[in-house]
Amino acid sequence: MKGSTNNRWRTVDVVIASVIAVAFGVVFWAWNYVWSATEAAFAFFPPGQAILYGIWLMPAVLGGLIIRKPGAALYTEAVAAIVSALLGTQWSGTVIPQGLVQGLGAELAFAVLLYRSYRLPVALFAGALTGLSAALFDFFVWNGAYELWSYRIPYGLVTIVSATLVAGLGGWALTRALAQTGVLDRFPAGRERAAI
Repeated sequence: MKGSTNNRWRTVDVVIASVIAVAFGVVFWAWNYVWSATEAAFAFFPPGQAILYGIWLMPAVLGGLIIRKPGAALYTEAVAAIVSALLGTQWSGTVIPQGLVQGLGAELAFAVLLYRSYRLPVALFAGALTGLSAALFDFFVWNGAYELWSYRIPYGLVTIVSATLVAGLGGWALTRALAQTGVLDRFPAGRERAAI
């Protein structure tokens, strides 16, 4: 019974997960323009542009690290994608199922460890899996017309690297920085400042 109580979402969990999601939904909206503006810079190796991908995956890892409840990674990534779609994106409503798939990747990482560990290796694992899920979605939905070995495979690998570093390592560092300020004191991430 103790585990089910610990896994029950509190109002503060929903509020903070929603704040993270909305904030990143706005970041996504802005990052869409960064992506478009940098296409020419990657003309020498177009799959390399996926190095920018990790920003779009950060709320999944961050939500999981802070809320530490089943569904947190999926919720924050999906709501961020919905906010991004509502603000307007060149990819229209497709970003909503894309956000769900991306959130599932990070959610799987936390679920495999039974929502019991939130240290750096777990954050990196969550980042890598959300990158993998993003790469698989793009492999079939956005990149199907591109060559397998010259574009789709390198794009996928670069996406996973970006997700591991930006969403995984970056999400862990941001959680740690927020914990140090005291704003996460109502969460285990805030109460375990030294252990994060």
